[in-house]
Parts: sequence; C-alpha cells; structure tokens
Amino acid sequence: MYESLVRFREKSTHRVVGLISGTSADGVDAAVCDISGEGRGNLKLEVLAKHTEPYPDFIREKVLAASDGGKIGEICELNFLIGEVFSQTTLNLLSSANIDVASVDLIGSHGQTVSHIPPRTDGGNYQLGSTLQLGEPSVIAERTGVAVISNFRTRDMAAGGQGAPLVPYVDYLLFSNDATSRIALNIGGISNITWLPKGGKLEDTLAYDTGPGNMIVDAMVHYMTRGDEAYDRDGSYAASGKINQALLNQMLSHPYLKRQPPKSTGREEFGVEYAVKMYEFNNHIMPRDIIATATAFTGISIGQSIKTFVQPRGTIDELIVSGGGAYNPVLMEHIRKELPDVKVGVSDDFGVPLKAKESLAFAVLARESALSRPSNLPSATGASGPRVLGNFTPCMR
Repeated sequence: MYESLVRFREKSTHRVVGLISGTSADGVDAAVCDISGEGRGNLKLEVLAKHTEPYPDFIREKVLAASDGGKIGEICELNFLIGEVFSQTTLNLLSSANIDVASVDLIGSHGQTVSHIPPRTDGGNYQLGSTLQLGEPSVIAERTGVAVISNFRTRDMAAGGQGAPLVPYVDYLLFSNDATSRIALNIGGISNITWLPKGGKLEDTLAYDTGPGNMIVDAMVHYMTRGDEAYDRDGSYAASGKINQALLNQMLSHPYLKRQPPKSTGREEFGVEYAVKMYEFNNHIMPRDIIATATAFTGISIGQSIKTFVQPRGTIDELIVSGGGAYNPVLMEHIRKELPDVKVGVSDDFGVPLKAKESLAFAVLARESALSRPSNLPSATGASGPRVLGNFTPCMR
C-alpha cells in the first residue's frame, strides 16, 4: 500500500484538483475543491477556485491532428507535452487562488481524449473497443509533487462498458433527491445527460451521450473564418442566420441519434471531418445559415433524445445545464422549445460552476478511487458491474 494512500484514507476531508480537456480541445479546465462525506445527499463539495488554461495553438493543432489519426511517435511525444500543460495548469490554478500546493491531497486528471472507440462484437475471441487519453500522469506528479489518479475510462471498458459517460455517478451524488425528477445536461464538445428520477437509487439512473454538443458548430466556425475564430461567441452567427430545413433533416437522420442507450460518441462520429463535409456539401447555403442549422441540430437532437429515451421512463421536472454550450443563448432556446414543460436552469444555481462541472467531477471520481469505492455506473456504460476506476501514480514528497 502506498504511504500517501494510507494518509489519504485517514482523512475525512480531502483537497482535490480535477483536470480535464474536453473534446473541443480548446484548453485545460481545472478546479480545486474540498470534499467530505459520502453517498447521495451527504457528499459535500466546496469549490475553492477554478481556472482554464488555453492550449497554445501548436498543441491544439497537434491534439486535433492526433484525434484525426496522428503518427505514433507524435502521439507519444504529445502525451508528455500535454502532461506538462496539465501540470502548469494545476500550479497556475493554485497560485491564482493563493492555495499552497502542499495542502492538496490528490489530483484527478481525465487527460485529453484523442480516440474513443466504443466496444464492438466482431472481434472473435477478443473484445474490440478502446479509449486513449493523453497527459502523462508521471509528469503531473513530478511537476506538482501531488499524487495523481488518471486513466479513468479503461477499467469500465475492460469490463465490457462504453467507458463513458462517467460523470453520471457524480451527478447522482450532487443533484438527485426525493422530491424532484431531474436531468443533468452537460454540453461540451459532445452532449451527455443523466436522468435522476425522484427518489431513485443509483441503479435507476439513466445516462448516455445524446450526440453533438459544441463540436460541429465550433469546427464550422473555425473553417468558415479560416481559423480566426474557434466558436460561435454568444451564438451570434446562429442568431443572424436562418435554418435550412433540408440540411437540418439530413443531419437529424444521423444513425447515432436512433441508437438505444447505453451509448457514447465523440470525434469519430461528429468531429471535424463530419462538420467540414456538411459545410462543403452545402456550399450553396449561406455560411451563417449553415451555422444556424448546425446549432438547431444540436439543440433539437438533445431535446428529441430526451423525449425518445427518457420521458417514456418517467417525469422530468428540471433540466440542469452545464458546459460551454450553456453560454450559447440560441442553442439554449432550441432546447427550451423542445422541452416546453421542463424548468431549465444552470448548475451554478446548485453551487457547481457550469464551466468547471466536469473538472470538479473528476476531482470527486479521483477521491472515490483513492478510497477504493466503485464510481462507474453500469446502467449508463453497459459494464458488467461496478468498478474502481483509474490508475494511481504516487508522489515522492
């Protein structure tokens, strides 16, 4: 048993940093929090500070290239390079909040996903399916002097699961209650939901990736502006364009949207290749109209997914939104139109900053792993059972 783990388990309150770079690959989101208690309704999360460290342009370009099939040597180097960025992000977060790094008990690093291939059944005696997150934890532990939990998704996939989504376990701890049926919706590069029926147990929770979040619109804006802009700030392009119904119908026919949960997706389905193809094949349509249509597609696909896969199971009283997509008023309005009887709010109202929700989630997941508590959700991922997630990299202090 590692000495640092023994010390960790003797404490009742833990200071943990959570790190993640999402499928948008625009930078590293970090949050530091004090966590105490355990179980639904008893977990206490005090957010001390949050910070986003944008990737330098050359690293973001390398990440996107690796996601689209980079060479193995380049990916190997990128693994260590991203570890350096995650390390610096952690140190910048703590410095900006005047928090001594020596007071941090643990870092939970999701890393940067460059490939996520859900399980397939055509591999003979071998299970196919894999996932790869970069950001070498040894670099993070060495630079910060803090123990690291990383590589969260692989154990779930080894147990037959999708390896995603993983945040639903944290959604259950933070948002589930006996009086209200809720959905926690995170709109990052990909959109994912967690349905929390009122009074439900952990195994009653339904969670999955609905499909695209900001990914398609981000790629289209980047392509349209020749790299000058990375996303549709405040939904301004979408607001100035008109929806093309033929293109919208084409996008809504994507087979992933009809696939039954459990399911997960990523750049392989809705990445740059898909976005540019939709953009170029429809070059007779005004660029702003294409952006408006892609924004509508994202919002409508989220709403339709909820109506198709969640509402037949039970009621939905509230929708709690987090992630960068919550800042796009046009996207949010499409979701509201699809779900007119549902109260729509943001995670800030529940003490969870909407941009830091996923980094905080991996702080919680890291703590659960260090305490040897399973934190996947088999009903969401399809794994054969509960599993303790992540690999432990000790510090040397």
